[in-house]
Amino acid sequence: MTAGIGIIGGSGFYQMEGLSKVENVEIDTPFGKPSSSLTIGTIEDQRVAFLPRHGVGHLLLPSEINVRANIYALKSIGVKWLLSVSAVGSLKEEIEPQHFVIPNQLYDHTKNRISTFFGDGIVAHVSFAQPFCPILSNLLYKSAVKVEAKTHLGGTYICMEGPAFSTLAESKLYRQFGFDVIGMTAGPEAKLAREAEISYALLACSTDYDCWHPNHDTVTTEMIIENLVANVEKAKQIVKFLIPSIPEGNEDSPAHKALEKSIATNPQVIPDKIKEKLGLIIGKYL
Repeated sequence: MTAGIGIIGGSGFYQMEGLSKVENVEIDTPFGKPSSSLTIGTIEDQRVAFLPRHGVGHLLLPSEINVRANIYALKSIGVKWLLSVSAVGSLKEEIEPQHFVIPNQLYDHTKNRISTFFGDGIVAHVSFAQPFCPILSNLLYKSAVKVEAKTHLGGTYICMEGPAFSTLAESKLYRQFGFDVIGMTAGPEAKLAREAEISYALLACSTDYDCWHPNHDTVTTEMIIENLVANVEKAKQIVKFLIPSIPEGNEDSPAHKALEKSIATNPQVIPDKIKEKLGLIIGKYL
């Protein structure tokens, strides 16, 4: 059971349609269980794995998501290209509710998330200047254009801790910093995908204006769900067009060699238990 492409579905995007030859696979990882079993199937000859980020039925807070297990599980079945679909609040007038954003930058403002596979006897520092894969992001934008979705290419995503939404003071400050959209999940995902040498891009679905906009209501869960219902079908169309455009074979993203010069620890002193635990990720460099 292998798949080269992974899709992580966020709020409202709980299942992947259009798959054939479908299998549901339970995976255990050295970091525990992922949010759900993986649904693996085929779309236009491409093997695809789908994982609902918050679990089936939306059971997990952003801070409760076992991101290490999610990324490790996808890596273990051969995923090299990973698309995350996520609800966000807009911090810019021109990014209206029901618009899409494909960000190219990230500001991680979380406080209590685990966002590395390393430690406990091994040190690595991956390059993260460009947190989202430009190759996958550009393919994603082309797919959005094909389905005539109002989509903004580029912008900065700020990842907040949650689960409460922003205060008005926070929302205004984020706007002053020049951030474009705000969410609660992409920070740890992007970092762990990079350490796992997986290309990662984000399709951010704008559902609201956070709480800064004087002419719009403050964000609520009800508002998010209402706009997500409108967004999710368009998001599924975008994903359907994206999948057959993703490179096969040996075409590489810069992310696919992220650890090549990033491991600082001498392999001879890395504890054997860590070599075994992280073998899937670091094995080719030992």
